[in-house]
Amino acid sequence: MSSNNNQPVLEDVSVIVAGQGGDGSLTVITMLAELFRHSGLNVYTERDVLSRIRGGHAAATMRAFTGEKYCIGSNITLLLALDQEAVEKNAWQLDSKSIVVYDDSGGPVPPDLLPEGIRLYAAPFNRIAMRTMRRELYKNSIAFGVVGRLLGLEDESIRETFTKRFQRMGQVILEYNLEALGLGLHLADEMGIHEGEGLYRIEHATPEERLLIIGNESVAFGFMAAGGRFFTGYPITPSSEVLETLQKWLPRCGGVARQTEDELAAINMAIGASLTGTRTMVATSGPGFSLMQEGIGHSGSAEVPMVIVDCQRSGPSTGMPTKPEQSDLNLMVFGGHGDFPRIVLTPGHPEDCFYLAAQATNLADKYQCPVYIAMDQAISQNIATVKPFDLDGLAVETGKRLEKEDLEKLDAYKRYELTEDNISPFAAPGTPGGMSLVTGNEHDEWGLVSTDPENRIRMMNKRMDKIELARNELPRARHFGDPDGEIGFIGTGMLFGVILEAIEILDNDGLKAQYLQPRTIWPVLEDILEFIDKCSRVYVVELNAQAQLAHLLIHQGADSGKLLNILRYDGIPFRPGELVKRVFEEESRFMDNQKREAKAQ
Repeated sequence: MSSNNNQPVLEDVSVIVAGQGGDGSLTVITMLAELFRHSGLNVYTERDVLSRIRGGHAAATMRAFTGEKYCIGSNITLLLALDQEAVEKNAWQLDSKSIVVYDDSGGPVPPDLLPEGIRLYAAPFNRIAMRTMRRELYKNSIAFGVVGRLLGLEDESIRETFTKRFQRMGQVILEYNLEALGLGLHLADEMGIHEGEGLYRIEHATPEERLLIIGNESVAFGFMAAGGRFFTGYPITPSSEVLETLQKWLPRCGGVARQTEDELAAINMAIGASLTGTRTMVATSGPGFSLMQEGIGHSGSAEVPMVIVDCQRSGPSTGMPTKPEQSDLNLMVFGGHGDFPRIVLTPGHPEDCFYLAAQATNLADKYQCPVYIAMDQAISQNIATVKPFDLDGLAVETGKRLEKEDLEKLDAYKRYELTEDNISPFAAPGTPGGMSLVTGNEHDEWGLVSTDPENRIRMMNKRMDKIELARNELPRARHFGDPDGEIGFIGTGMLFGVILEAIEILDNDGLKAQYLQPRTIWPVLEDILEFIDKCSRVYVVELNAQAQLAHLLIHQGADSGKLLNILRYDGIPFRPGELVKRVFEEESRFMDNQKREAKAQ
């Protein structure tokens, strides 16, 4: 293998593989991610698929990089387009420095589809697959050979990754895919892309110990690490991986993960499990979350600990199941009938998912109330490189529990006893002397149904005031950027990585900015309001149409005159460069308004 020292070292590339559903776009991206990871680079991947088994446009994107990044980059380095639609759908992410590898089995790509100056490598992958292997299924493996060569990957490393990927599917499938890869490498030679002569040079380094993981898996492991032992859920995109992960791993810890017949059964079965003193969680998405509302209200009224994961997707109704959105915020904060206490946490990265899930499990047990984890499709399903979880730093913090010995010292056990901190000690059913009643009706200290006005006020205040006590230990927001930056950003979930990178670009362009990443949305904590106070203006970036987070902050006392909304609800994730462009447009309008007001005075 020859090499060229003039090749730039690969430090940051973003690759899209796109075609029709079933073309294997996600398979190619997953294997590329593994190859770059073994070369010592960190990776982040994203999927763009339709809610169907096969057909329809599908794309997967991967970014490989050095250092820390938490989103796909602003510019796409290479697009592997398995048909013309792939170019049409993704050309907006290309620029004159991009490379397109195009399957021209159906004819050449129309020149007006591509930006000027782009480098195009065309080959009939589908036709070669049909002619040689009688199945178009292998066109992605053939194309992999060309893409791998262009990105500077070694042939032998690619073969090893193919072997690792396909051998578990059987020897025949492995041999067919290795044959297809060989065809692709031979094709690359014919196109003048020889091994070691690609567009980049990869400087191999010993990979730091990292996990390749999605947010849904992280949430599942965080729950388990905090002592969670019962989970129920009904499969729904994009939350299903929480159920799948816990069905695989929770029984190994003595726990139970059960797929129920629907979301109504899931939430009510979870209430029953939690009443035994078992740490319990459910996970769902928009439509399922709506169905769970009555059960969640019961959990709040009866003070039943519960962790509820909402993997938000584009709504309303069934909406766009595979597209990201953050439009359930109002339902999490204000949903359900009647008043009941709740806590809403929101992670910004799969690593954060693990620790917030553990913290949510502890908070639910301690404050005996529903604790939500607000995810979005991207943070739920995108793969990221994260540091190994620090299990030694986790503590399982149980709430107020009464055992047999404790109960023997009491004159009587009152499940809903009024206490100084408004948290009533809990005795698990079956504990001698610990019998109690649980009902969704208003009740007294014993759990007996009561409509007495004075009792009602005491019980309502007891439940609601627990949240004020909890404020002191809720996860605080994280601050990034220039503390003296004139403009600020607030955004949650998948926007974490996008905003971080956007403020770097803004800084290079001479606009100082700072970012506050809230990790508790409800109750709104003072650190968010203080951040807004100290900035001249704050961009609240959200994936919904109604600026739900901005309105929540105004509802809680934020100066509405300082908040500027940047919204997106078309199902397409923000890229850092796009966000920067929107900010400069808003800044231009802001400055024009300032001038007009000054002239009017």
